[in-house]
Amino acid sequence: MTMRAEEKKGKMSVAEAGRRGGQRTAKTHGREFYEQIGRKGGEKVAEERGPEFYSQIGSKGGSERAKQHEGSPEAAGKTSLEEAGHRGGQKVRRLIQEGKQHENE
Repeated sequence: MTMRAEEKKGKMSVAEAGRRGGQRTAKTHGREFYEQIGRKGGEKVAEERGPEFYSQIGSKGGSERAKQHEGSPEAAGKTSLEEAGHRGGQKVRRLIQEGKQHENE
């Protein structure tokens, strides 16, 4: 065995240790644990950076995603982002109207 092989014998990489630790945590704590810490993290970011931050990153992500799909074979025959946004807006408008009608009854 070379010196390098002897040094590695019995040791694991940082990546391997992280992977194993994550698997162990997932096994012992479950999905709810991750949901709870994700929620806490999101609340902390919102508290520190404000809602504008989420608006900005959402806009950046959406525009980058749109660039990825413009004219791509995957986009052929699918609803465009513009059309999807329009449909979503129409649905929200309809739901608001239905809610107002329900309040008036």
